Amino acid sequence: MRRLLTLTVALGLTSVCQADTLVYAGTLIDGTQANPKTDMTVVIDEGKITAIEKGFKAPTEGDLVIDRRQGTVMPGFIDMHTHLTSQLGPGSYMHKFTHSAADVTLDAVNYANKTLMAGFTTVRDLGDSYNASIALRNAVSAGKVIGPRIYTAGKSLATTGGHADPTNGAYKGLYESPTPADGVLNGPYEAREAVRARYQDGADLIKLTVTGGVLSVAKSGQNPQFMTDELESVVQTAKDYGMKVTVHAHGKEGMLRAIAAGVNSIEHGTYMDAEVMAAMKKNNVYFVPTITAGRSVADRAKIDGFFPDIVRPKAAAIGPKIQSTFAEAYKAGVKIAFGTDAGVFDHGENYREFIYMVEAGMPPLTAIRSATAEAAKLLGVDDIGTIEVGKRADVVAVEGNPLNNIELLSGVNLVIKDGQVYKQ
Repeated sequence: MRRLLTLTVALGLTSVCQADTLVYAGTLIDGTQANPKTDMTVVIDEGKITAIEKGFKAPTEGDLVIDRRQGTVMPGFIDMHTHLTSQLGPGSYMHKFTHSAADVTLDAVNYANKTLMAGFTTVRDLGDSYNASIALRNAVSAGKVIGPRIYTAGKSLATTGGHADPTNGAYKGLYESPTPADGVLNGPYEAREAVRARYQDGADLIKLTVTGGVLSVAKSGQNPQFMTDELESVVQTAKDYGMKVTVHAHGKEGMLRAIAAGVNSIEHGTYMDAEVMAAMKKNNVYFVPTITAGRSVADRAKIDGFFPDIVRPKAAAIGPKIQSTFAEAYKAGVKIAFGTDAGVFDHGENYREFIYMVEAGMPPLTAIRSATAEAAKLLGVDDIGTIEVGKRADVVAVEGNPLNNIELLSGVNLVIKDGQVYKQ
């Protein structure tokens, strides 16, 4: 951000010196298809990248110099699947009975801060409570709290008893039956109402749970839970309002129905096969894998009492498979955007996804691009995701070179968002 260094005396302003931020990069990964560059300077002014120069530009008076000549500079990371209003832990299944909207919102402020400090300058939030992620987005945008730039779906949409029906596992007398405005719908007319309710709430996109899920208090983790006419109604209505649609899906049939209806991305995708992958490629549908969530729930399924009895076998069966599915999808040429499902595991550990993607066969540079340029493409936003002149100044850095050791991305030591330094 442009800093105005001023000297004011009793008679008024006597001098003004305008200054830049200069980021020296030993290695620069700019998020584009270009190869990494060495010994570069990224020049930032008024929240934008104004120049990218070979060598280390000499500062002028007042310039802020950030020296990462021994490190690697990259675009701010984008996590396309987060839940900033919650975090899974022992006893968290009781939170819907014990946590108020205020509790959820205050937790979300903390989680947002952790996410930004981990190097994720933009996130897509795919399911909240009390519309807290919408309020959080607005507060971050207004500079009231510190966090990443947020694109949010608000409340996920489900069918009765489906994954994201908030009344699952609760005695019926405790809740009134949820309505489309509450995110639970049945039939194409209610599907339209549910989308319009999200638009009214201020959501940026639509999230559907088209199959069963691991963590919901319901038996199946993969059965299809939306009919074709419901899916088509959601997608058509969302397009009328300029909103993209993404779907939680583990089972094959639910994915095929969603792809045919025209959704933009598949989250998790555990049981996708060659037929699903071919359909995704034909219809330009992205895959957001969330390997970290799968690994995390599989580990926690081994802990007695961590999950309700109905959840534990799903976590043990589905969780470990996501990474191998990701490996097959990558080999098949499916478009992949980085997403973790943070909140299923601890916020701030989003970097783990990079490690698991590389472990499954994706080259480190491709993994980084999945969290920068590719994620921005899926968002439909063209001013973030790469370090290029004219783009927003979202910049992160680590010591060393993550192309040689991807685990270095766990140690982000510089975070700049919109030109403002949040971590150095």
